[in-house]
Amino acid sequence: MSLEELIAQADERGLAASGVACLDRCVPLLGGDDEALRPLWGTLAEGPDDGDWGEVLRQTREKLDAAGEAAGGCAGEAAELARGMLATAPLDRSGPALRQWADGCSDGALRIHLLLDGAGDVDLDAARREGCADGLSPLLAAELRRQTAVLELVAAHGAAGLRSALEVSTEGRRVLRAAVSRRSRRDA
Repeated sequence: MSLEELIAQADERGLAASGVACLDRCVPLLGGDDEALRPLWGTLAEGPDDGDWGEVLRQTREKLDAAGEAAGGCAGEAAELARGMLATAPLDRSGPALRQWADGCSDGALRIHLLLDGAGDVDLDAARREGCADGLSPLLAAELRRQTAVLELVAAHGAAGLRSALEVSTEGRRVLRAAVSRRSRRDA
């Protein structure tokens, strides 16, 4: 199933996990540490009405905004895309706004990986629609696979799939951090 189809069929937990996972992989661009989104992940184990999603999201935004200011922020379009992903997260973990956010995070994370890879023009919409990594750069293809894996894990296992989804995201964060470092050395 393509990434676009997986997002269209995901339940609220899957959509929230997808958005948080995309944001989690991009947290190095926001000046955050590896634990910055751990509280948000924790709210996903509960149902959308049971958790403290909205309050935890507010606290996470404040923490990452402060971290970005203290670090001077990461310059460039990639960091702006990551900030946009955080800023547009809905305070209510249900409804159409959640699906729109998850879809936007998916697109934003792919664009960030494309920018960091410098792979040139790629039809990201086609890659998401077709679910095919053929012809994509390794960094971009891996991000497409990670997004698909997170949605599949949560769809197949519900709350029990969150730990595996977090592991997929953690691996992606390390890869993105290395790509940012490589890009900084190259641009220096």
